[in-house]
Amino acid sequence: RKYSVPGMVLIILLPTLAAINFVACFFFWRRKRPLPKTKQSDPSYFADEEDNQSVDSMLIDISTLRVATGDFADSNKLGDGGFGAVYKGILPDGDEIAVKRLLKSSTQGVEELKNELSLVAKLRHKNLVTLLGVCLEQQERLLIYEFIPNRSLDLILFDEEKRQKLDWETRYKIINGVARGLQYLHEDSQLKVVHRDLKASNVLLDMNMNPKISDFGLAKIFGRDQTQGVTNRVVGTYGYMAPEYVMRGNYSVKSDVFSFGVLVLEIVMGRKNSDCYNSHQSQDLLTTVWEHWTAGTVLEMADPSMNKSDALRCIHVGLLCIQGNPTDRPMMSTVAMMLGGDTFSLPAPSKPAFYSTNAGANSSTGSSMSIPSVQARS
Repeated sequence: RKYSVPGMVLIILLPTLAAINFVACFFFWRRKRPLPKTKQSDPSYFADEEDNQSVDSMLIDISTLRVATGDFADSNKLGDGGFGAVYKGILPDGDEIAVKRLLKSSTQGVEELKNELSLVAKLRHKNLVTLLGVCLEQQERLLIYEFIPNRSLDLILFDEEKRQKLDWETRYKIINGVARGLQYLHEDSQLKVVHRDLKASNVLLDMNMNPKISDFGLAKIFGRDQTQGVTNRVVGTYGYMAPEYVMRGNYSVKSDVFSFGVLVLEIVMGRKNSDCYNSHQSQDLLTTVWEHWTAGTVLEMADPSMNKSDALRCIHVGLLCIQGNPTDRPMMSTVAMMLGGDTFSLPAPSKPAFYSTNAGANSSTGSSMSIPSVQARS
């Protein structure tokens, strides 16, 4: 059978074009197909696809960190947390760093690392600790932060001798700085972040005693229109958790505001709110402050050297932040204005959450907390 020249061209060309098209489609499919994120040594396991580039640029090799920390020597240990230890290190260029070494056996630590990588790498504010890098080699899970020389607030505030360096000006600066950091997380950053574990030990103090909020392992990102989240697993720290979170698992920016209010009262009074749960103290700090507030003697609890007017305003703001109903608590932008001066008039606070009239009863009108049912993290 004879074919014309155009016919012969078509017979040769059409199968060739079909083969080329098949190969192109195959490679396009392979390129679009997502890779499985199963290896913990792969940075993409710990972040969304859009975060991979920023995480890749933050990778630091394990040998550098072993040298910097003296192979994680006990003499360089800064402290222990719920998911592992933190070590001081010095890089070859002389820069000081803090290395968080997550426990290898902790699956919860993996979740914490995923949170911190996806969150902190995107957040930049002078009152938030800066994440410098990450190491995921030799089965290690390491986060590298800027070194904060004065360590955490609780180590100074709750030590009778060390807290003498916390004059009123310094305490006021710490309160305002934490307020600005929370306002950034809740309202001003590209994300809307609920920290969920704000407490004195998660506030670090730099060389000039400026506060930096740290530890985003329990933090949650909210959508811009989202007002609250719910969890069946309540994890937090005694004395700082809002009542709606303790009893129903509800958390929001207002549960962070509650924690901030507790922190403010602790800073002004120099006493832990959780003392009554862990020692011979019969009443929590919130109860004691409220009783003195209603009696008009609240300033007697504060350090005598403090500025009375500013201290009274901070106590007032603290009480507004620990209201039992979340809607009665101010947003952090409002808190910042309240702290800014006497021109902003403050509403009268109501009885705070967890207020009790009999010693040892952790309850109040409209809210209660059963301490044994709460999982605490220190």
